[in-house]
Amino acid sequence: MVNCPKCDAALDLDEDELDEGDTLTCEECGADLNVTGLDPLEIEAGDDEDEEEEEESDDFDYDEDEDEDEEDEEDDEDWH
Repeated sequence: MVNCPKCDAALDLDEDELDEGDTLTCEECGADLNVTGLDPLEIEAGDDEDEEEEEESDDFDYDEDEDEDEEDEEDDEDWH
């Protein structure tokens, strides 16, 4: 029996069906896991860095052109 490295939940796995390099998902926390060893069975959390970077970049979806357009509109109003 092996536990999830993220949430420590017991993983019910058929060790005979696994190969090194296989990926699976923890049913408790949804973490992507990689099989890194078979004897003894070793599981490591998958790389979540790409997902985190995408989430962070979405948070800061800042369009400088929008600010310039607003400034141009303000200048137009002052000009009248």
